Amino acid sequence: TLPSPPAARPCIPRDFGHGSLVCVCNATYCDTLDPLVLPAPGSYVKYESSKAGKRLERSEGRFQHSLRTPGLLLTLNITTLYQRLKGFGGSLSDAAAMNILRLSRPAQDNLLRSYFSECGIEYNLIRIPMACSDFSVRPYSYDDIPHDYELKHFRLVDEDVKMKV
Repeated sequence: TLPSPPAARPCIPRDFGHGSLVCVCNATYCDTLDPLVLPAPGSYVKYESSKAGKRLERSEGRFQHSLRTPGLLLTLNITTLYQRLKGFGGSLSDAAAMNILRLSRPAQDNLLRSYFSECGIEYNLIRIPMACSDFSVRPYSYDDIPHDYELKHFRLVDEDVKMKV
């Protein structure tokens, strides 16, 4: 038999002021989630974060066929499909890479585990900007030579080699 996964580790909140809490993730501790299990038909699982301090707080419920209450009413029509979801992820910009690389190796491991592992938020997509973006420390591109349509002067820069590739 497979070992059961460890229990979720709660968020240890840290307040940096301005009414915004973050969860501590360092070399020795990072909060985790229980592995995601699809709910039974007719049920849902909700994860909620709030300015009041909730951090991916899990709750479960059952859909009701008809409910008449004041306030928010969410209607779910499961017979109409609009789009397929490929996954969830984030952006690995120069600024993000610089901050990750400033962490100790154990803190990097915990942070990346919190994004990509089954006990984290399970990202499966990452967007990497081509050349510089508004989160770079300097402007750069891969080929600044006018009319170089064959890209003979195309070159990756240090930021790509050291931080993204």
